[in-house]
Amino acid sequence: MSTLDPGSEAERPLHRPFLIGVSGGTASGKSTVCAKIMELLGQNKVDHHQRKVIIVSQDSFYRVLTPEQKAKALKGQYNFDHPDAFDTELMGQTLKDIVEGKVVEVPTYDFVTHSRLQEKICVYPADVVLFEGILVFYTQEIRDMFHMKLFVDTDSDVRLSRRVLRDMGRGRDLEQILTQYTTFVKPAFEEFCLPTKKYADVIIPRGVDNMVAINLIVQHIQDILSGDICKWQRGAVNGHAHGRSLKRIVPDPVENPSVSVATTTKRTLLEPSTRPH
Repeated sequence: MSTLDPGSEAERPLHRPFLIGVSGGTASGKSTVCAKIMELLGQNKVDHHQRKVIIVSQDSFYRVLTPEQKAKALKGQYNFDHPDAFDTELMGQTLKDIVEGKVVEVPTYDFVTHSRLQEKICVYPADVVLFEGILVFYTQEIRDMFHMKLFVDTDSDVRLSRRVLRDMGRGRDLEQILTQYTTFVKPAFEEFCLPTKKYADVIIPRGVDNMVAINLIVQHIQDILSGDICKWQRGAVNGHAHGRSLKRIVPDPVENPSVSVATTTKRTLLEPSTRPH
């Protein structure tokens, strides 16, 4: 996505999008799953003004840190995995505006300086919005806004190894990485993120490696884009659809090889290499 002028909202048709929450632990592959969905839907090749599916990250809504908090963050001593690290009020209002089909401006966050930038990202109305982050299901008011909830379930050892490789690639010290993980990341995951797995409609084992799961979700989104979106809007009550149910753990093809499914940026908010999660 890019920082283009959103223009007048009155000149644009209003869309009430199908909102999909995508949660999971640090380095579980949330952003990669969303990117793969976009790729399979062919949305990456579409001009950002015309895209029917967009991605918004919870990481854009980190709070502005005080000088003391910023000093701790630079030493790896600030807990970015705690719910209080996010500006929940701003995040909720932004999502409400997105659901109402408004053009919104999403903040940008610099993880090198640990500060919110003055530059904002303009997000235009779309038919489907993927909102991903470690704690997108934690707050009930926000959780209830999603029409579908996905949880990317990746082995903790895999997530840790990914985080270590990623942070060392940024020049960070291994000891600091591991200390931060054991002090903040792992306890916060177990206390705040993992319990929200129970709210998921679809659990995706192994993340983007589970193409069975990805293809099922892509097919569901294609159904929405091809006309089912009207059905869920008519049947929605309090933000929840009462149409097709997808409450399941998507089968892992490694465990069940007989299962098969037919294969069917504006600037990006955060590239995977620059993300804390």
